[in-house]
Amino acid sequence: MSEKKNPSPRKRGRRSPIAIVLLVGIGLLTTGAAYGMATTATASADIDLSSPSVIDQGGRLFAANCATCHGMQAQGTQAGPSLIGVGAAAVDFQVGTGRMPMQATGPQAPQKPVQFTDAQVKALAAYVASLGPGPSIPSQSALEGGDVANGGELFRINCAMCHNVAGAGGALTEGKYAPELKNSAAVHVYEAMLTGPQNMPVFNDLNLTPSDKKDVVAYLEYLKANPSPGGLELSAIGPVSEGLFMWVLGLGAIIGLTIWITAKSN
Repeated sequence: MSEKKNPSPRKRGRRSPIAIVLLVGIGLLTTGAAYGMATTATASADIDLSSPSVIDQGGRLFAANCATCHGMQAQGTQAGPSLIGVGAAAVDFQVGTGRMPMQATGPQAPQKPVQFTDAQVKALAAYVASLGPGPSIPSQSALEGGDVANGGELFRINCAMCHNVAGAGGALTEGKYAPELKNSAAVHVYEAMLTGPQNMPVFNDLNLTPSDKKDVVAYLEYLKANPSPGGLELSAIGPVSEGLFMWVLGLGAIIGLTIWITAKSN
């Protein structure tokens, strides 16, 4: 009788396809996590706006995204104003809130999702700041520790006629409007006072001192953190408008009830 041959031994060194997929997946996850940590660290680090490399990066971004309207040297065109001398604060506000680049020509540039990373926004600000002196981006210390009470008084005197006493915004003329400030970052509020974007006037240090601007920021931050103690605020349209709304509603209800009772009695 012929001897039965033993099955050939399994080849060593050969990995299962599942193991290969798992190894590739682990490698991709590890690489992605490392890249994310590096990106976060870079974004959170302070960016030197005077650095030649940052200015050079901003110049390239400007040429690719802004020069069509503002000119290759930011000198301005018929489609956009000159940016020489507007400073880093103006760029950080306009680009950092998504207002620039504009999607379409209109009476006002609306706020929309930001098109650039924080590092790219700072690079654009550095490039424009290098073209001429102008307001700089406020430091974190300039935004903290303000007097809420004084800020509220200053806001009601200087800002409420357009933005509403509660920062809810309001309509202006010719399709323009004062935006609501409930979701505005403190740095952008300060920059808006410095640079006067859109229809807003410029509040220089003779109008509002740096301490006054800090107080206004503190007041708006207080409004964000403290909801209306009176309950339903009717979109914070203001006491006069809210009172008129309730008067019309209440008076209308009384008149309607009177008509109904009279009709039933007849």
